[in-house]
Amino acid sequence: MEIFLASGNTHKKIEIQELFPEHTFLIPKDRGITFDPEENGNSFFENSLIKAKELWEIVHQPVIADDSGICVSILNNRPGIFSARYCGKDEEIGIRPVSSGEQNRLLIDEINCTIKLHNLSGPTHTLRRCYYVCSMVFYYDEFKYASVQETMEGYVISDIAQQKGIGGFGYDPIVFLPEYGKTVAELTAEEKNRISHRGKACSLLKPLIKLVENQGL
Repeated sequence: MEIFLASGNTHKKIEIQELFPEHTFLIPKDRGITFDPEENGNSFFENSLIKAKELWEIVHQPVIADDSGICVSILNNRPGIFSARYCGKDEEIGIRPVSSGEQNRLLIDEINCTIKLHNLSGPTHTLRRCYYVCSMVFYYDEFKYASVQETMEGYVISDIAQQKGIGGFGYDPIVFLPEYGKTVAELTAEEKNRISHRGKACSLLKPLIKLVENQGL
């Protein structure tokens, strides 16, 4: 099945293609389609559905959309849906574009400042707990879709100098997974596809896509 991915992120397309080798994935720019939806939902699911529905209405082919981000417990689960636009506690979210590396530094700084401000103490894995969220929608016909959501837990390192790994993207070099003894960016592709929020969401979605394919919908 040929499926459109509602994203302009080439890294994400590669990950999804690895997770669904039985299907062919396209992103809008592969077909010269301009696609820039307004992600004005209040949750990962709402933003995912907005993207899926809007692209389906353009291509009228099956579409997968996902909205994902990182939530830090001590920051009241921020940046959350604003993860891609995060620019630090002293700036309004989305006010200025910053690089991925700068986002990582700003997030670590905000966590450190919050811990210091409130004089907090405790185990690192509790104090700096975070989790990735992936909400994924498979939109296959008008008003017809399936949705799944998964997470991956870890903790944010305390110093940008401790970041490790060249795999993945975004916050991956600063999120440590205790059970693996490495950051998300140090995971092999096989490990990440198996345990990541996106990998687990894809695993849940696979049988639903197969069902739709078998029914010829």
